[in-house]
Amino acid sequence: MRKRLSVAAVAVLTVLAAVFAFGQPAHAAAGFTVANGKLYDANGNEFVMRGVNHAHTWYPQQTSSFANIKAVGANTVRVVLASGDRWAKNDTADVANVISLCRANKLICVLEVHDTTGYGEQSGAITLDRAVDYWLSISSALAGQEKYVIVNIGNEPYGNRGYGTWATDSANAIKRLRAAGLAHTIMIDAPNWGQDWSFTMRDNAASVFAADPQKNTVFSVHMYGVFDTAAEISDYLGRFRTAKLPIVVGEFGFDHSDGNPDEDTILSYTQANGIGYLGWSWSGNSGGVEYLDMVTNFNPAALTTWGQRIFNGVNGIKATSKEASVYGGIVTPTPSTTVTPTLPPPTTTPPPTTPPATGGCTATYTIVGQWQGGFQGEVKVTAGSAAINGWTAKWTYPGGQISQVWNATVTSSGSSVTATNVSYNGRLGTGASTSFGFIGSSTGTPTVPAVTCTAS
Repeated sequence: MRKRLSVAAVAVLTVLAAVFAFGQPAHAAAGFTVANGKLYDANGNEFVMRGVNHAHTWYPQQTSSFANIKAVGANTVRVVLASGDRWAKNDTADVANVISLCRANKLICVLEVHDTTGYGEQSGAITLDRAVDYWLSISSALAGQEKYVIVNIGNEPYGNRGYGTWATDSANAIKRLRAAGLAHTIMIDAPNWGQDWSFTMRDNAASVFAADPQKNTVFSVHMYGVFDTAAEISDYLGRFRTAKLPIVVGEFGFDHSDGNPDEDTILSYTQANGIGYLGWSWSGNSGGVEYLDMVTNFNPAALTTWGQRIFNGVNGIKATSKEASVYGGIVTPTPSTTVTPTLPPPTTTPPPTTPPATGGCTATYTIVGQWQGGFQGEVKVTAGSAAINGWTAKWTYPGGQISQVWNATVTSSGSSVTATNVSYNGRLGTGASTSFGFIGSSTGTPTVPAVTCTAS
């Protein structure tokens, strides 16, 4: 996010000696990894971020915020740091102390450099290459912390001008960090003040991911006024999901000066699909966006409207956050799931399929999760012995109503349901698959209908 916070005087912090260096990868602990578009912690358990942003660099004296953020249920905190180019540098000792505060409170630390914000449009903003210089300068605080720290190279690294080099610059920044020995999961922000209205990140994420020698990169979009409809949110995140590229909503709010984000869909879609989110921000906003404070004056007992929504509301942090297993929780690797933690296990009912047809397609219907009065369904479409240019799936419900859909266009007529591909997932090569999902209402146990698939 653009700088929205008043600059606070730097307080003297307890320093923590750091004795590791990037140049010792053989001794570094295994950390987070990425596979099939999902993030896994060092124990092999899927980890879904549920947290907030904290403006540490402008409020370095607010160290109690880490415990307070944990107390309201968060499992992750995205920490604002400065390289010294636009704001006072958070040095090695300070970063080491931040990491120790995260670990003491069993939070995963996402560390970001804010000086890159709006490069090309914002005066004084720095390049991603300059941000890499910063990370290398505080390398000893990071080494050995791969289980607990994710490195977000630069916040909103381009404004609305000059963002055409985003892919090249992001790839080069990743490769430079890897060459220096950094083994952490890396997070990359979108351009256009993080909102990617130009779809630069969306359309180039695969090439940036491939440029990472460790294939351990996560992408982050910031959702404010650009994402004010459910269709925009589900389409954008759905494309990453279909491509099996890891995506998180690194910042979002319930209102903003550039429009009114659809926070309800952001929360429901990310929860339904196992996508992480980090709300902006804990406290300290100014410049006309004070409403984005989750608590007033850093007081955890004074939740704002936004704070009540994100912590206590439907699909909010308290209801959905799960602590990283590296802090002593589950240690047995668990399969990827998109089910809300409070829901029953996914059904084991074998999904019926249509008979395969040459040059045609098949479709399988699965109940991913269910709860009183509702369920989440998913349909997987697979091309037959020849490539197809589009598909239509149909089924009949004895009852039920679909209220939310992603990765398909769905229409209903009575009990008959028709789903067709959207623009980006209709063309499938021989044997290739795509999937779409939806939320439905039901009474009792939802049925698993037979689905027909027609190729075009």
